[in-house]
Amino acid sequence: MKTYLIGYDLNKSGQNYDALINRIKEISSIWWHNLDSTWIIKSNSSAKDIRDDLKLYIDANDELLVAGLTGEAAWAGFKDKGSTWLLNNILPS
Repeated sequence: MKTYLIGYDLNKSGQNYDALINRIKEISSIWWHNLDSTWIIKSNSSAKDIRDDLKLYIDANDELLVAGLTGEAAWAGFKDKGSTWLLNNILPS
């Protein structure tokens, strides 16, 4: 499985994130969400396919990024559970 970073900004005030968040969780049962509008997921799909799927849940003025992660990462400030997930799912074994 590949690892992807998903980031989004829903730019219209009062938008409902629930449908988008539920769809991200449906795309992959392996996900990390410790930052407001940032997710990391594991999936066999391509970044383009994930983007096309999630575009159905945002408006035309919103922003969405789906980027493959290469295995190199650094972070700070996360509790043990978050850091452990990142270690196990981003960095090469």
